[in-house]
Amino acid sequence: MPHVEIKCYPGRTEEVKTKCAEEVAKAISETMGCDISSVSIAIKEIEKDDWKSKVWDTQIAPEKDSLYKKPGYTCD
Repeated sequence: MPHVEIKCYPGRTEEVKTKCAEEVAKAISETMGCDISSVSIAIKEIEKDDWKSKVWDTQIAPEKDSLYKKPGYTCD
């Protein structure tokens, strides 16, 4: 606890994804008061053409009330 799943377009290097996961884990550990060893981070790449169907329609739009950071875009 906690577990975070980051979805993004493909194209970032393994080094960038590792750095992102480390920084997110550090921020979570510090702000939520948990040991960093308890934090897990997954990064899943989603093709741009699949974003609306695989992410927006299934995870962002239906969960809008539980999003603490809402996106500044729409997929209408």
